[in-house]
This record gives sequence, structure tokens and C-alpha cells, in this order.
Amino acid sequence: MTQNNASNAQMYRSSASGRNVVPGWMKLGGDTPDTIEIQLDLNAADLKRQQATLLIEYWPTPGDIGLQSLLPVRAFTSSPEGWCVFVPAKGQVLVRAIDTEPNPPLLSAHSIVLDPATEPGTIVNVSVRFPTTLPAAISNLQLNN
Repeated sequence: MTQNNASNAQMYRSSASGRNVVPGWMKLGGDTPDTIEIQLDLNAADLKRQQATLLIEYWPTPGDIGLQSLLPVRAFTSSPEGWCVFVPAKGQVLVRAIDTEPNPPLLSAHSIVLDPATEPGTIVNVSVRFPTTLPAAISNLQLNN
């Protein structure tokens, strides 16, 4: 499901989508194979945000965090092919969109519960779009719209 990018020995790409894999986001389940590719799609209008970050978390069980990574929005401008993570079909993935620049800051979370019966090779898209104007409430941040 992945291939090593020859230009950087530490960077991997999805064989299916050509997206960069967020470092460390493969083989999280040990012997359990990666069956789901979660593609992170950022709205083009948000590429200019300087302070925005995606916090991605994998929880194999409700009480145990497996991995946590920060992906700055500016990573999308340096890698226009996009970003993804690979996870086994168990547990939960949280994607939190954060922009500390406006006052009040923007913060929102999207939860993906992973079904063990998921077919290998399944692709899930998470679309992130920040509001175009300062929201009246923090909850106006829209994910998957």
C-alpha cells in the first residue's frame, strides 16, 4: 500500500493515491495489517493560513493512545499531492483542526470509528475547511462538508 520516496528515505507515499504518508503512520497495529488509508483534504482557500495545524490521533482502544501527530497546514503547500495516514481496521482516529491565530481560536474534532470488518484497501476522505470569516462560535469550523 506504500512505497518509499527515493528523494527522501524517510518519506513514504501511498501506492494507490500518490499522497505522502504522515511520518510514523504505518503498521500501527503491529501484526495487524494496515487496511484503511485516511486521506486528509484541505480546502484550497485555507492554504494561506499560517498558524493552522491538524492534530491526528490513533486510539487502538478507548484507554490507549497509539500515535499522535501534528501536521501544519503549510505542509500542504510544500506537498501539493496531499497527505494520508494508514491504520488497521480497529480502534478510532481523531482529526482535530486547530487555528490559534483568530481570537477566539478555532478548534474542532472529527472522529472516525474503525470497523474490524472493513475491506483492505478502503479509502476514507476527511475534508477540512475553515470558515472564511471569523465565526460567532468556535463550533463553526466545518469538517467533512
